Parts: sequence; C-alpha cells; structure tokens
Amino acid sequence: MSSTRVSRHVRAPRPAVYRALLDADAVARWRVPDGMTSHVHEFDAREGGSFRVSLTYDTPDSSGKSTAHTDTYHGHFVTLVPDERVIEVIEFETTDPGFAGVMTMTTTLTDADGGTDIVVVHEGVPAGVSAADNETGTRMALDSLAALVEVEAH
Repeated sequence: MSSTRVSRHVRAPRPAVYRALLDADAVARWRVPDGMTSHVHEFDAREGGSFRVSLTYDTPDSSGKSTAHTDTYHGHFVTLVPDERVIEVIEFETTDPGFAGVMTMTTTLTDADGGTDIVVVHEGVPAGVSAADNETGTRMALDSLAALVEVEAH
C-alpha cells in the first residue's frame, strides 16, 4: 500500500470545480485517464451515497484489473464539504490480491490566483498499482477536469 499526492491549478471558481466532482455526467467525462473510456453505473452524490464506475481501455492489448480490458471500482462518499473537500472510499472489483483493498481519496479545493488549487491525495493505494501510474492517471484526470471547468467558467 502506498499514498500519492497530485495538485493542479485551474482557472475556474471552487463552486464550478466542486460541482464537477459530484456530477455523474461530468465525472464520466473527466475522471478517466487517456486511452480509456468511462461508464458510470451508479452515482449518488451525497454523504454515504455510493458510486460504481468502469474504465475500459481503448486498445485490446491493455489488461484491466476487473476483466480483460476493464477496471471497475465502487465506493461511497464519506465527507462532502461544499466547495472545499470531497472524501471518497474506493475499492477495485477484482479477484487479484495485488489490487485488493480499500483506498481513500481526498480532494481539497482552495482559492488561488483567480482560480482554484486542487489537491488529490490517495491513501491505501493497492500494492499492484504503482505510485507513478496512480499519479500519472490522476494528472490526466485533473487535466481533463481543468479543460471541462475552465470552458464552463469562460
């Protein structure tokens, strides 16, 4: 198990970023690494509310954690502080012990330089997921989030 921390500045106000964290359609668009597509099966954006998401690789030579080409995860929202913080508990749907376990993801939003600084901390990253890969995927997702909310803000 490991932890990662990734930050990103976006040129959009905190309320716009926060809304994108809790909107199923927005999540399907931004919380997906390059080279994958997303499907949101369930998304109940309230404290205690659950979610389930699948990420499928676009190329057939990539292998998934849940099925041959797909990573599916589920979890629930632990804490929602409007325009400030989202804490989620996430678990991959897999039989591989290297990817088993519960991971906590904390997203914090703060005002900065006319926009918002986003910090995402993953704790309890399963041993089968390298810290570098987790950071890369998170950076890709935050770049997509920035593109989404910056367009909406202007």
